[in-house]
Amino acid sequence: MSVFVKKLVEKASLKKHAGFSDNLKTEDLHPYLVFHYGIPSGSILLAYDSIQQIFAISTKDGQIKLFGKDGSQALLESSETIPSKFLLFIENQGILLNVNVKNHIEVWDLDRKFLSAIHHFEREITSFAAIRTGPYMYVGDSGGDVSVLRLHQDQCRIELMKYRIPFSASHGMINEVGSDIAAKVILPQPTAETKRVLIIYSDGVITLWSIEESKVVCTNSSGTALQAIYQEAKKVTSACWACLDGNKVAVGYSNGDIFLWNIPCPSESKPEQNFQVTPIYKLNLGYKADKIPIAKLKWADADGKSSRLYVLGCSDSHSANMLQVVLLNEQTENRTIKLGLHLSESLIDMEITTSSIGQDKHRRDSLILLGRSNNVFTYDDSSIERYLVQCQTKSSPSLPKGETIKLPYGDSTITVTKFITSTPCMPFSSDEEFNMVEKYGLPLFPFEKRLVKDGSNSNSTAFVPFSKASNLFITGHSSGAINFWDASRPLLLPLASITQQSDNDISVSGVPLTALFFSYESHVLVSGDQSGTVRIYTLKSEAFAPQTSFLSFQGSTKKGSNHIVRKIKAVKVNGSVLSINATENLKHLAVGSDKGYVSLIDPEGPNILYQKHFASELCTGIISMHFETCSFHGFEKNVIIVATKDSSLSALDKDTGNSLSSAIVRPNKPSTALFTRILDGNDISINSDNSVQKQTSLLLCSEKAVYVYSLSHLVQGVKKVVHKKKFTSSCYWASTFGSPDIGLILLFSSGKIEIRSLPELSLVKESSIRLLTFSTFRLSDIIVSSSNDGELIIVNADKEVLFVSTLLHNEAYRLLETVSQVVNKDLIGDQGLIYSPSTKEKKKGIFSSVMKDNKSIKSRNGLDFENEDSRLSVEELSAIFSAVNFPIDSETSEKNTRNEDDVDLGIDDIDIEDPKEKPRVGYSAMAGLNRLNISNKFQAIKGKIKNAKVKNDKMPVTDEPHEEKTGAVDQIKKKYGYATSGESGVANTAKAKLSENLKKLQGINMKTTEMQDTARSFSSMAKEVLRFAEKEKGT
Repeated sequence: MSVFVKKLVEKASLKKHAGFSDNLKTEDLHPYLVFHYGIPSGSILLAYDSIQQIFAISTKDGQIKLFGKDGSQALLESSETIPSKFLLFIENQGILLNVNVKNHIEVWDLDRKFLSAIHHFEREITSFAAIRTGPYMYVGDSGGDVSVLRLHQDQCRIELMKYRIPFSASHGMINEVGSDIAAKVILPQPTAETKRVLIIYSDGVITLWSIEESKVVCTNSSGTALQAIYQEAKKVTSACWACLDGNKVAVGYSNGDIFLWNIPCPSESKPEQNFQVTPIYKLNLGYKADKIPIAKLKWADADGKSSRLYVLGCSDSHSANMLQVVLLNEQTENRTIKLGLHLSESLIDMEITTSSIGQDKHRRDSLILLGRSNNVFTYDDSSIERYLVQCQTKSSPSLPKGETIKLPYGDSTITVTKFITSTPCMPFSSDEEFNMVEKYGLPLFPFEKRLVKDGSNSNSTAFVPFSKASNLFITGHSSGAINFWDASRPLLLPLASITQQSDNDISVSGVPLTALFFSYESHVLVSGDQSGTVRIYTLKSEAFAPQTSFLSFQGSTKKGSNHIVRKIKAVKVNGSVLSINATENLKHLAVGSDKGYVSLIDPEGPNILYQKHFASELCTGIISMHFETCSFHGFEKNVIIVATKDSSLSALDKDTGNSLSSAIVRPNKPSTALFTRILDGNDISINSDNSVQKQTSLLLCSEKAVYVYSLSHLVQGVKKVVHKKKFTSSCYWASTFGSPDIGLILLFSSGKIEIRSLPELSLVKESSIRLLTFSTFRLSDIIVSSSNDGELIIVNADKEVLFVSTLLHNEAYRLLETVSQVVNKDLIGDQGLIYSPSTKEKKKGIFSSVMKDNKSIKSRNGLDFENEDSRLSVEELSAIFSAVNFPIDSETSEKNTRNEDDVDLGIDDIDIEDPKEKPRVGYSAMAGLNRLNISNKFQAIKGKIKNAKVKNDKMPVTDEPHEEKTGAVDQIKKKYGYATSGESGVANTAKAKLSENLKKLQGINMKTTEMQDTARSFSSMAKEVLRFAEKEKGT
C-alpha cells in the first residue's frame, strides 16, 4: 500500500496547473476578488437584521460587508465609491437599503448579492426609516418634509408615493422656525407602525402623525414644553424609542443633553382629544459638560426592570465617557445608574446583535462598537446588564470586559506568509467538506463560537489532517509561532502549529518572524526572525502523506501540533533576517539580513560557511539571493546573485563568497526593490551565424519600474538592460506565476493590477480591485503571498484577508457559494413579511409572503410588532399612500401670488370645474387646507382681474361672491378665446378636451421622471448582470 500512496503523490505533484498554457493570453486572465474575510478598511456604519442574524458594515468607498450565521461572509460593491449615510435592513427579507451621500437609495438583494434598484432622491436626505410589515419607506429631507417610497422588488424599482407629510402641516411652528428645519429622525410607532409615525425635527419639535387621518396627533410645539428645555441653542442629533409600546422616546442633542419625552397615544373612544408631548426627565451623563453631541441612542428591553439606554457621544478627540450605558426603570429619575465603557479610541457607531449558541440555542446578545481607526470592539451584553443590576444593590461588581475583533489566525499578528496551491490530497465528498468547516472553522466574532455538550468551544483544539488540504497557507507571527492552514476554501482551517525553539523548548520565542522558506517535496521549513535566529525544521513526511483507511498519521488533532516536527536546528546571523533561499538539493542555505550581510549556511551542522557584507549609501537590506550556474570568462561558475533594497545587483562566487566584479549593477534612478527572479532561458537572441540562443536573465521589480537584465553580463558587473518598463503610479508588490514563469503580477497602491508577459514586459491584462486601494491604512501592514497558479492571499494586519485570483478558469477554492451565502431562505419562508399582496399585483416579488403569526418575534431592541388585529392591511395602506393627501402647490400658491403679481392671468390659475370628491384619507386636515387654498386663489384672481381689465371691457363685477367667481371664470375664458358658460355645447366639449390634455401633459411629466429613475435602475442592473455573467462564464 505504501508503494501505491507514493505513486499517487508523484502523479499529483506532476499534474499540470489548470488554466496555464505555453503563452500568456488575454482571454485566460481575469484578475478579481474571489473572497473577502474580516473587517473592511474604512468602515463607517453598522446595521443588523435580528431575525436573519446578518450583521452589515458599510465603508467610505461604497462597499458593504455582510456577516451571516455559521461564519458566512459576503462583500457588496456599489457602482459609486462614496460613503454611506444610512444603512437599513428590511428584516428577514434579504433586503438591505443603503443611502449614500449623493442621496441615492440603493436596494440590495442579499440572496443574489445584487443591486436590484437605485432611486435618485431629489432633496438632501436627513432621515430614513422602513415599515416592517410592508414595502414602504419614510424619507425625511432638509426642508422638513417626509416622503413615502414603495419598493417594487419584482420590478426592480422604487416608487415615490403621492402621500406625503409636508413640513407646514406637521411642524406646527411655521412662523417661528429657524434655518435648520430638517426632519432629523423618523420612528414608526412600534405597536401601530401602519397607523402612526413619530417625526423629530432638528429644532426640537416632536410630532406624532396619524397616517390614516393625515394629521398631527400630538406635538410639543404648542405650549411651554419646548421653550422650557430650549433655554440655549441646540439641535436634535439622535433619538430612539425607550419602551415597547411607543409612548416614550429618548432624544439626544448637539450640546450633550438627553431628554426622555412622553408620547401620549390617542384613544379609540376619544380620537379628537388634544394631546401634548411632554418631557419626563433629563439624563445627566456628563456629555453636556464637554459639549459632546449625542451621535446615537439605542434602547434594549429587559422586562422593564433592567432595560438599558446605550448612549454614544460624537467627538473627534478621545473622551473617557464617549460610550455610556444607563439603566432605565422606575428609579432612574431619582438615581442614575450608569456604566462608562472606556476604549482606546473614539467611536463612530454601535449595534446590538443576537445569536444562538450551543445545541440548546442559548441566546447571546452582543454590543458591537466601531472605532474611528477601523477597530471593532465587542462586549457580552449580559455582562453589562448584570453589572448595572448589581450596582442597584450598592455592591462592587466586576467591570465587563470587551474584546477587539481580530483575525482568528493565531494569538498574535501575522508578519510573514507562504502560499502553496495544488498540493497532493485525497478527494472527499461534499458532506465531508461541510462537516470539516463546521468542526474546524474558526469564528471571527466571539458570539460565533459554537459550544458542544460539555460547554467547551468546538473550534479551539481541532486540527484538520494535512491530507485534506489542496492549498497550503503558512503564517509566521509576531510571537514567533508558525501556523499551517488548509486554504482549500476561503475559510482557513487549522492544520498545525509550531512553537518550538529547540528540541527541548516548545514555548514560543516572543520574537517576530520576518522570513520563511518551505520545500513541500522535502518537508523542510526554514524560519528567520527579527533577532537574526534561523531555525531549520525537518517535518515528518507521514504528516503530509494522503491518508487512506490503511495509512493514517495519528495525532493530527493534538493541540499545538508540535508533533509534526522531526528535528530542529538553529543558527544565528548578523541582523534581522529579510530573505532565505536554498539550493535545489537543500545542501546550502543563503540568508540575507537588514544589515547587508549574506550568510551561506550548511544546514547539516548547522554551520555558517561565510558571511559577506554589502555596504550601501541608500539601503543595505538584502531582499533576495539566487543560486545559479552561469558562464564566467569561458568557465562554468556557481554564483549567488544578490539584490539589495536600493535595487543594486551583485554576483558572488558561491564557493568562496568573493565578489566576481567590483562593479555594481543598478538603475540610473534607484528606488526601493520589491522582487527579483531568475528567468531561465526565456529570452532569445540571434547570433551572427543566425543561430538562436536562449539567454538566462534576471527580473528586477522596484516601486517605480521593472527591468530585465542579461545575467551573463550582470555577473561580470556589466549592466545590459534587455527590457524595461516605467510605472505611472507606485507599485508595492510583485511576483511571477506559472512554471516556468510566464507572467508578472504587479499590485499598485491605486488598486490597479497589471499582468505582464515575460520577458518582454508587455501589458497583457489590466484590472482594478477596490479593496486593493490601500489609501486608508499603512502599506507596511500589507503582507502578500502568491502561488505558482497566480493565486494571491493578501493580509492586512489583523483586520482582513483578501483572496485574489488572476486566471479566469482557475477554481482554486471550494465551497465559495456556501461560505458567501448569508441569507437563510428557509427562515424567510417561516417568518416572512406579514401582509398579503394587492389583488391588482400580478407578479410575485420578495414582498409577496403569506400573512403569518409573528407576535413572538422581537427586533434587536425589543420593540414589538404591531398587533395584527389593529394593523392596516396592505391594501388599505396602499390606498392611503397612493392618494394625494396634500396638493403639492398648496404651500407655494400664496407665495407665488405675492411675488408674481406682474404675471399675466392664465386659465390654470383657477379650477374651472367643481373639485372632485377626494378619498376619505385625511379628510379633516385636507378640508381646511383646501378651503384656505381656494379662498387664497380667488382673492388673488380677483385682484389680478381688476388690474388686467382692458378699456373696452365693460362687464360689471358685482360684490356678490357667486357672481364674482362666475364673472372671473368667464373673463379668463374670453381672454383665452374659449366659450363662456352661456355659449354653445361645442365650446364646452372643447373645454373638456383641453382639461383632459392638460392632465395628460402632467401625467407625461410625472411618467418621464419615473422613467428616468427606472432607466437609471435598469442601467445599474445591466452592469450587475454583465458582471454576474462574466463571473458565471469564468466558473
